[in-house]
Amino acid sequence: MNPFKTSKLLLYLIFLLTCSCAKNKETQVDEIFAKWNSNKTPGAAVAVVKDGKIIYKSAYGMANLEYGIPNSTETIFHIASVSKQFTVFSILLLAKEGKLSLEDDVRKFIPDVPDFGKTITLRHLANHTSGLRDQWNLLALAGWRLDDVITKDHVLKLVSKQKDLNFEPGDEYLYCNTGFTLLAEVVAKVSGKSFAEFTKANIFQPLGMNSTLFYDDHERIVPNRAYSYKGDSTGYKKSVLSYANVGATSLFTTVEDLSLWVANFSKPKVGDSDLIDEMNTPAVLNNGENFGGALGQFVGEYNGQLEISHGGADAGYRTYLARYPEQDLAVIVFSNDASFSSGSVAHQVADIFLEGINESWEEKEQEEGTEEIEIDLNTLLFYAGDYELEPGYMLSVKEDDGRLSLHPTGDKPYPLKALSKTEFKVGDLEFRIEFLPDADGKTDSLKLHSGSQPQIAVRTAPFDPTTVNLSEYVGSYFSCELSTTYHFVVDGDILLGKHSRHPDIHFNPLKPDIFSGNIWFFGQAEFVRNDQGTITGLKASSGRVRNIKFEKV
Repeated sequence: MNPFKTSKLLLYLIFLLTCSCAKNKETQVDEIFAKWNSNKTPGAAVAVVKDGKIIYKSAYGMANLEYGIPNSTETIFHIASVSKQFTVFSILLLAKEGKLSLEDDVRKFIPDVPDFGKTITLRHLANHTSGLRDQWNLLALAGWRLDDVITKDHVLKLVSKQKDLNFEPGDEYLYCNTGFTLLAEVVAKVSGKSFAEFTKANIFQPLGMNSTLFYDDHERIVPNRAYSYKGDSTGYKKSVLSYANVGATSLFTTVEDLSLWVANFSKPKVGDSDLIDEMNTPAVLNNGENFGGALGQFVGEYNGQLEISHGGADAGYRTYLARYPEQDLAVIVFSNDASFSSGSVAHQVADIFLEGINESWEEKEQEEGTEEIEIDLNTLLFYAGDYELEPGYMLSVKEDDGRLSLHPTGDKPYPLKALSKTEFKVGDLEFRIEFLPDADGKTDSLKLHSGSQPQIAVRTAPFDPTTVNLSEYVGSYFSCELSTTYHFVVDGDILLGKHSRHPDIHFNPLKPDIFSGNIWFFGQAEFVRNDQGTITGLKASSGRVRNIKFEKV
């Protein structure tokens, strides 16, 4: 046999096999996105990057439902909190030039940040350990809607009025958008350019990211952008986003452009390997513990692989960037549908392309034991109750007709699927809760597994709400930190909090003088009494804001 012909035949067979595998992967990805592969729904865009090159890209659904414009891999999406890594990178570029240090006090650059008696460094801001209250929670509590036009100045003025921190800098991790708005302002102060101008000149242009910008002007026209949508019983509606603030959010880009950013991590054109190593290094708290965070990113493990990732969610935009440095692989997923679970979808795509992980999503679920099992009713009733995850943020577990559901403060209920006698999957999210027995076998806490550091929620003591005299709490309460007033009234057997710009908030008695609110930004009201037992004010808390003081007026 002619060896040349044999070689050609072998190469041809290898080619066919390669094409077959590629086609199989394309088919698998298409199946993941099938729900959004329609001209009647918003959709998504995806890119997979290997060794610095795009090896797969596709788009589904519509960028604009009103004008019938489809998504493409060149469609520009608002990518929400995935923006934060660019903010950190900008700070590190300036540090490399000797113009600042991550250990600098933020007040060195922005003196309007209050002096809380403790130094808040740029590093604290970049790894969510500053103790600052979160800007979105503050704005909402102050009466803003998140579809209002919100500028950098609005955020900075609100920060300047704060009297307290959530905790001492470095003591805890608590996700905080405020820190990244401040970091972007530091970049502007130090460089003499707006943050949008700095990133364009120092990151986007050098990397050839020609369709990428930080959107700091809500009236600016951006050709080829996707608009965001949310679904309800009538179909899809616009989910309006009018942000004019940057740093924590507001990066506009495409999956193709973001692939150039991904490639810079393995072969830097901007910055260098030392800068990138610092960015990827896990942060530690004052007590030396690690919590899964790095600088503008999260570092963890997925299916035995090192994963460095971040997700984003604003209005109807849902985004995720996951990098797997050990295989020089990255998955980029964008969507303009609020129901889209970007992290879950990105991981399904990663399962297809990561080497050594070849099983389908369904097979993987079965292997991991995610098939639902039956739990006896007495055990379910035993788990039911209220668990406090953070001040003002409750996880209520309720039983109905032999099934459990999870009711987070201010959020919709999620069905719980039993994976074992103690572990449950939360709806279609990548969250699990695990009920923890104490030494006596009682379940006084649960652990929330949410992809980063697990969090413990402690069961609150049983309390009889009928013993509460609601009329004691009636009155008007003003906060100088927010420049706003809430009016508390009793309607039947319900205590309502009224604000001119928000729907009425229902407050349910949780403990003596402590009420849980049914809205995300006002999760808890703790009323304060003087020595005579008279109510003189309250402290408002939610997941990322603790103890905002209101005085009774």
